[in-house]
Amino acid sequence: MNHDITVISIHEYLSAYENQELGEKELKELFTEFFCSKNKDVEQFLKEQSIEFTKKNQSVTYLLFAKRTWSLLGYFTLAIKPISLKAEHFSNTAKRKIARVSQYDEINKTYTLSAYLIAQLGKNFANSVNEKISGTQLLQSAIEIIEEIQKMVGGMVVFLETENSEQLLDFYEKKNQFKRFDVRESSIKKDLNYIQLLKIL
Repeated sequence: MNHDITVISIHEYLSAYENQELGEKELKELFTEFFCSKNKDVEQFLKEQSIEFTKKNQSVTYLLFAKRTWSLLGYFTLAIKPISLKAEHFSNTAKRKIARVSQYDEINKTYTLSAYLIAQLGKNFANSVNEKISGTQLLQSAIEIIEEIQKMVGGMVVFLETENSEQLLDFYEKKNQFKRFDVRESSIKKDLNYIQLLKIL
């Protein structure tokens, strides 16, 4: 973990207040400092859904702060979701690893398993705060939290979804060693497909 960055989950933040409503009020005020002009969906999720999703255990959102200034640098959201993987996409070594934590369908040649999902990943672009943390540092912070969870409950596959953008795919595949495994059509936006990528920990 970067020693200049502190990572705090919304659960931790809320439990620090005796009055949870006060904690929520403080969080919502903090979220007004977050802007992500590159992806308004990322900004909207943090401000409008992250608290409720965390309270209902649908996912957990983690906030990243600069230690010296306590400015909000960014956030990521983690969840556990089932996925289905086509065996043809993986090497024999990868298949053996995936087989340890999955159910194999001999007919369809697919592995079904529960995996760690990085559901949201966003940097704060307010007042050039984004310059204090790289995308790789943000992603690595999420993976480090997953690795801590892995030590307690097992599992080994982490996945995420991204728009079909050359820049984003280059970031995940070439810079951070994720591998494509499928495409998902958006249920909300017509003609929008999400590329699904995974990494074996």
